[in-house]
Amino acid sequence: MDRPDSREPDQLREITFVRDFTTMADGSVLVSFGDTSVLCTASIDEDVPRWMRGSGTGWVTAEYSMLPGSSPERVRRETKGPKGRTQEIQRLIGRSLRAVCDMKKLGERQITVDCDVLQADGGTRVASICGGFLALHDALSRLVQKGELSSHPIIEACAAVSVGIIYGEPRLDLPYEEDSKADTDMNVVMTESGEFIEIQGTAEKFSFTRSELDALLKLAEKGIQEIIGLQKELIETPPSS
Repeated sequence: MDRPDSREPDQLREITFVRDFTTMADGSVLVSFGDTSVLCTASIDEDVPRWMRGSGTGWVTAEYSMLPGSSPERVRRETKGPKGRTQEIQRLIGRSLRAVCDMKKLGERQITVDCDVLQADGGTRVASICGGFLALHDALSRLVQKGELSSHPIIEACAAVSVGIIYGEPRLDLPYEEDSKADTDMNVVMTESGEFIEIQGTAEKFSFTRSELDALLKLAEKGIQEIIGLQKELIETPPSS
């Protein structure tokens, strides 16, 4: 069957990154995967959690939220703390970003990457990782520009994408309409060098075979390399000081 937006099975949605979308944060990126839009901001704290003090190393963490109005039915603010799904997603984002950051070079600083979903149409967690990486990179680039870091702590780029099997066909970058009916749903996070950071795969309706798993991972790798290409085009130009 044709995809809802007429894309090819191995084709990404239109992806855009708008750097310095806000002016107050140390790094700020508005990322869009089709109709999914997430505002990612990186804030530097010249301190680390108490248990890390004196270690000479830093920390990167993340927070995630879906804002009211981001979906057809109003999302309630999580005023009593993040729910289970929210905690799982923000931990994924934090793990992904720490995997490509040298904490020794960062020094005793904590960077918090906030990912606020403005509009959700599938793939909010993978969009958050892709935009969050750029926001983190820009925040650290500004520390290097100021002479507060001798070298950039980012080791290499990372990105993430969703893949799934819909009507027996492996597809890349699922909008909500496909994600909600997928037989198999998977989120993949990888580094620029092609190593895996995390794979989250679930048989929603039917179990999947090893050959189907291989096809999904190959599809994800293709998409992630394309996304990293877009990221690198941006970071070749340093952010404004």
